[in-house]
Amino acid sequence: RASIEPAGCIIFLPLRAKPIFTIPPAPPVETTLTSRVAAGHSLYALVFLALLNLAWSSVVRCETPADPTEVEIGRRIYQEGMLSDGSALTGLRFGQDKVEGVQAACMSCHRLSGLGAVEGDLQVSPITGKFLYGSGRAVAIMDPRSGKRFNRRHAGYSDATLAVAIRAGKNVEGAEMNPMMPRYELGERDMHCLTAYLKQLSAHWSPGVDANVIHFATVIAPGVSEERRQALVNQLQTVVKLKNNSTRLKNDPRGRRHMVSAAEFVLGTERKWEWHFWELTGGPETWGEQLRRFQQQQPVFALISGLSETTWQPVHEFCRSEEMPCWFPSVDLPPLEEEFHSVYFSRGVALEADALAHYWASLPPAARPRRVVQIRRDDPIGEAAADALERALKPLRIAAENRVAPSGDANGLAGALQGVKAGEAVMLWLRRADLVRLPDRVSAAKIYWSGQMAGGEEVLVPARWKAKAYLVSPYEVPEKRSGNLMLFHDWMQRFGLKVVDEPLQAQAFFAMDFLGETVAEMLDNLHRDYLLERAESMLSRRETVKSSSLALQRGARGQAHGEFGHNESTTIYPHMGLGVGQRYASKGAYILRFGPSGKPVADSEWIVP
Repeated sequence: RASIEPAGCIIFLPLRAKPIFTIPPAPPVETTLTSRVAAGHSLYALVFLALLNLAWSSVVRCETPADPTEVEIGRRIYQEGMLSDGSALTGLRFGQDKVEGVQAACMSCHRLSGLGAVEGDLQVSPITGKFLYGSGRAVAIMDPRSGKRFNRRHAGYSDATLAVAIRAGKNVEGAEMNPMMPRYELGERDMHCLTAYLKQLSAHWSPGVDANVIHFATVIAPGVSEERRQALVNQLQTVVKLKNNSTRLKNDPRGRRHMVSAAEFVLGTERKWEWHFWELTGGPETWGEQLRRFQQQQPVFALISGLSETTWQPVHEFCRSEEMPCWFPSVDLPPLEEEFHSVYFSRGVALEADALAHYWASLPPAARPRRVVQIRRDDPIGEAAADALERALKPLRIAAENRVAPSGDANGLAGALQGVKAGEAVMLWLRRADLVRLPDRVSAAKIYWSGQMAGGEEVLVPARWKAKAYLVSPYEVPEKRSGNLMLFHDWMQRFGLKVVDEPLQAQAFFAMDFLGETVAEMLDNLHRDYLLERAESMLSRRETVKSSSLALQRGARGQAHGEFGHNESTTIYPHMGLGVGQRYASKGAYILRFGPSGKPVADSEWIVP
């Protein structure tokens, strides 16, 4: 019988007398296998000790379950910097700089997941119970700039040594910690509660994950054209099939079919993907309940890509309530509150409205339009876009009139344009199918249309319009875009997929490619919060590295770099990046006009309003 300690776990081992053994929290040095061999113990004892050591590596400590009230107090300390009595958490940096409240909260550096971050040259270590107490495998990629450096390994903390680290800044080895780490003033109860919270933080995989599979879903809203829907579904299914065909799970006797990182290979963290398409029906007020039913039937780890031509608000709210990542859907108007769990390509038509107002503000007053007539679709996107531009124009004292274009009426659009005067501008918040109904003539001084809603610049603009037509575009200018999207077009061609909607399909290609890279770097730390934190950390650097690699590939093909200009992106957007808390990866737009060749060219610099 091994020594018994109160915190141990009772397990059964298949020995001759079927005794019950208690596994203590740490094996005494004198019972190691080496010491027993030296002492001449029997083979039976050696087998017992081997089983004992095996149990060590797989048994999780059976500690008294944490009190939910204490864990909630610890959560408030960690996330909000609020102590159990409602007062602000306080600490000192560099021995003299006081921080308090939210600024002092552990989450501000160690992140919501507790899995750490990189701030400049400072590596902020993981502080979840798994990493602090050394229970089981604890490996995380921390700094991609330094050869994907892992977190530093250290001896396991105890509750007492952790309290010293938090209060006095002395680590488990007794060394002074970085002075950026605050030395906190925490009483016994608050320390106990914070410790209880850290022990359960990111302790288990998020829903939708098991040892071999990660479940993902793509949401498709009603009203999307069948051509766009099928293009998205075919593309995502192709990516998943290729990924799973090349994935080798642990103990799979077949050889690898693609490269993985050394960490993935050694730790065996690669998993297959199982994809679900959640197709919504009915009005937006019913979508939340439909999404909850889908999630109950098969929990998923995250919502990836997605498509809607109306609102996305119910999906956004569902992800907030479920604390589920919403990963780069293709939508024209993302909700404008920057909620942690949703990341978008841009602010959509709201960004276009602000960029256009910014462009007009940069012109001399005499060159600005006296009045803007907005012609919009009778739907939530058109209404929100027109409202956004009207608000943005108020400081410029440019009047705006909003008109609704009757849908399906061949003469309705021409009627909506009646009465526009020569010194006025027209802004068209319309889709590609609407723009084919434009009349041949219009009296406005200039006409602008939304590249977001029209799906780019490939629309049939009447020849008489081209001298006065402008496009507000969130995408890269055409002469550079082909260079950015070389890998996308090569991939589509290789697998026989037709490009029917370049913005949508290029967005889906990026969303899946970046997802694969991010999940690979998460290793076995499959927590929803961490997926988003890794995206913040990786995106800007990823685009810099990949665009440089793409330039070399173009050179190898004999294509001049100057043919495409200076590329900083591998997406349909000219710039992509996220910072801590940012949820819109592309932050600007161009104003395009038709050049002498008839092709759109930039009439402005990249505008970040």
